Amino acid sequence: MLQLESFVFGPFQENTYVLYDDNSGDGIILDPGCYQDHENQQLLEFVTDNRINITKIVNTHCHIDHVLGNEFAKVKFNAPLAIPEGEQEVYRAVKSYAPVYGFPKYKESEIDEFIDESDVLRFGEISLEIMLVPGHSPGHLAFYHKDSKICIGGDVLFQGSIGRTDLPGGDHQTLINSIHTKMFLLPDDVTVYCGHGPPTTIGEEKKSNPFCALV
Repeated sequence: MLQLESFVFGPFQENTYVLYDDNSGDGIILDPGCYQDHENQQLLEFVTDNRINITKIVNTHCHIDHVLGNEFAKVKFNAPLAIPEGEQEVYRAVKSYAPVYGFPKYKESEIDEFIDESDVLRFGEISLEIMLVPGHSPGHLAFYHKDSKICIGGDVLFQGSIGRTDLPGGDHQTLINSIHTKMFLLPDDVTVYCGHGPPTTIGEEKKSNPFCALV
């Protein structure tokens, strides 16, 4: 059975997720945003205490707040790093502006694998469908587990809001199209775990989101 644990890290209040299969003990870390020592320790203690075998570090997209902990997680858990194929340029840019944002200790991790919509993300007995949902960033991916009705949506769709589109590679209409043609095709009772803020459901956002509701 799929298990999920979330952590809120850093000044961006970014949501980091640990997903794991409680049968095999295998799991992944999605969007490690940890940077400070106490944040790294919090993530490490959860994984260690629950005896999770981290098999992969994965980014939904590669803005700074979602990749700050890539190097720590990769080294500490001896796991490969997988990023969206369309996010390479976004990822490479982080090291140039991280000090300006107040993260002088940021270290870029080597990319081990590129993933896209044609792939399936597997760990233990769990398989996650991958959706390409650009607009907030050019290669943004979301991950969906049908049996649990869970979607890790990154910065595409929020409770009552959507991802910003004023960063390089962002485009408002592309984001709205991604939401309408990908996210909103999921069942209404699917819970979306967002990159920031509380979770929401597809049905609620289709009904009431002021930016993208279906009216």
